[in-house]
Amino acid sequence: MTGTRLTLAVPGDLASRTGGYIYDARLLEELRAKGIDARHLALPASFPRPSKADMDSAFDALCRAAPDAPLLIDGLAFGALDTARLATIPAPLAALIHHPLALEAGLTPEDAEAFARREAANLAHARIVIVPSPHTASVLARDFGVAPSRITVARPGRAELSGGSAAPTSPPLILSVGMLAPRKGHDVLIRALDQVTDIAWRAEIVGPARNPSTAAALQADIAARGLSDRVTLLGEVSAAVLEQRYRAATVFALATRYEGHGMVFDEAMAHGLPVVATRGGAVVETVPACAGLLVDVDDATGFAEALRTVLSDPARRQTLARAARAHTEALPRWTDTAARVAAALAL
Repeated sequence: MTGTRLTLAVPGDLASRTGGYIYDARLLEELRAKGIDARHLALPASFPRPSKADMDSAFDALCRAAPDAPLLIDGLAFGALDTARLATIPAPLAALIHHPLALEAGLTPEDAEAFARREAANLAHARIVIVPSPHTASVLARDFGVAPSRITVARPGRAELSGGSAAPTSPPLILSVGMLAPRKGHDVLIRALDQVTDIAWRAEIVGPARNPSTAAALQADIAARGLSDRVTLLGEVSAAVLEQRYRAATVFALATRYEGHGMVFDEAMAHGLPVVATRGGAVVETVPACAGLLVDVDDATGFAEALRTVLSDPARRQTLARAARAHTEALPRWTDTAARVAAALAL
């Protein structure tokens, strides 16, 4: 495959520590390791809500991509691009859809409808659509008119651990990892934590504040509930710090409202952490019943009960933890992810 070319267009900073960006960066790395000339094309960070100037800049860049090589565009941009202008791009188009833009929590009905309409129209221009999960594949086929024959599921590779062993702290640490955005359900987690204050724990929420108002609202809610001495918003941290927090944790908890896959769950289970989460999107197919307790989306009381169960029953906790680690050890590797993408794009 030496000399085979691919352009992967991604808006924003490819080094960002969120699931979609980590997926894109690892995919580039693994494709290059296979001898593929995989090039990163940076698009404006304002997607999926670009200004006119940023939309023009994006199309200028996309139209300059090699016309004889696949152009794989991350869904954060693909679903928001001007539909009429997609046909002007010389390169053969492919889309990498982590989850549909219309399914982001917190959108107005009008915005969600507009995103869904444009993304469906744009996907009609993609020869191949790469997705991280069977769930996202089914959503695109059912709701966005994408023929299943054009969809390839390329699951993220399993999490890789650095050296060292778990060192859980006391009181037990509840760790949550996800950007501070409505979709991640941190507000639900805080409401749940407020219902289990009679038992010992402390909690840390790790993730960048994409919207300052969301972070401010979460901090205000923590203070209003008198949880400031038990719940900490750590913000975005380095990979090394995150690794240390995983090793210090007793349970992983994320009350997400929707996931197209949820790489962070793989990461948590690889660290041998029992998971408390919701049934939002692809979480059910990502977190097996033997490794975690799942409740309905927005069910703060159910989430609190699940946390209480895991924290109060050491035997149950250990059973879930062992199953979580065993599950991730059987998952595909990133080399497998890259191989599936390469095959789909005929690289």
